[in-house]
Amino acid sequence: MDEMVAGWAREKGDWAVALHELACFGVKQARACLFGTGMLALLLATWCWYPPHGALARYDFLVLAAVALQVLLVALGLETRDEVTVILCFHLVGTAMEVFKTAMGSWVYPEPSLLRLGGVPLFTGFMYGAIGSYIARAWRLFRFRFIRHPPFRATAWLALAIYVNFFTHHFLPDLRWLLFVALAALFGRTWVLFRIRRTYRRMPLLLGFVLVASFIWIAENLGTFAAAWRYPTQRNGWAMVPLGKLGAWLLLMVISYVLVSAVARRRRSSL
Repeated sequence: MDEMVAGWAREKGDWAVALHELACFGVKQARACLFGTGMLALLLATWCWYPPHGALARYDFLVLAAVALQVLLVALGLETRDEVTVILCFHLVGTAMEVFKTAMGSWVYPEPSLLRLGGVPLFTGFMYGAIGSYIARAWRLFRFRFIRHPPFRATAWLALAIYVNFFTHHFLPDLRWLLFVALAALFGRTWVLFRIRRTYRRMPLLLGFVLVASFIWIAENLGTFAAAWRYPTQRNGWAMVPLGKLGAWLLLMVISYVLVSAVARRRRSSL
């Protein structure tokens, strides 16, 4: 089918070839977003239709549904063992931060549930895992290559500093602006090459980080609209998540990216 459409596009000219490549890019992006799209759909669907006084709390249902979604994707061969490893790692990293952040009052989960750790329903770890899933799947589907990529050790230290700052800024000066500078210094000259069909395209890796963080921010607005969690500014009703959260998501993206790159390094070394 793809070859037939590609042949038709070549006959029509450059505009049709570009349109076909854009469509292929969209299809691959949709495949990369499978787990995240499924999680967002669950949040919105349960907000619309889940019975408010059901025997199983909505948050607990979301935990079971997220596990079922993960099992289904693996059973259908849509996620690999390495991708599941990334999801699990980011699940644990995210849940640990959630427990601390909710204790500090950064946000709340307003509905009751049994499957929780402190003030954190266990489905939240899957939302973090969805970010790792997207990066891992995009890495595989687009066959990422890099130009002037910084050493892994340097990126790992940056990811660790970002993670620590998410905790310490409640008690010590917030170092995120220094972290942004370090991020720009490390990745400012890095290009990511990605293959849509047969030809590799490229873009600045930092731009890719910003674009993904922007889409996460949009998803976060939908999640808070569906009352999956609430920020203090949304205590009296839903309001748009502050744009300042984009910076936090950009930094969190780096943690996820480094985890995925660690798995990619291990996979290459085992070949």
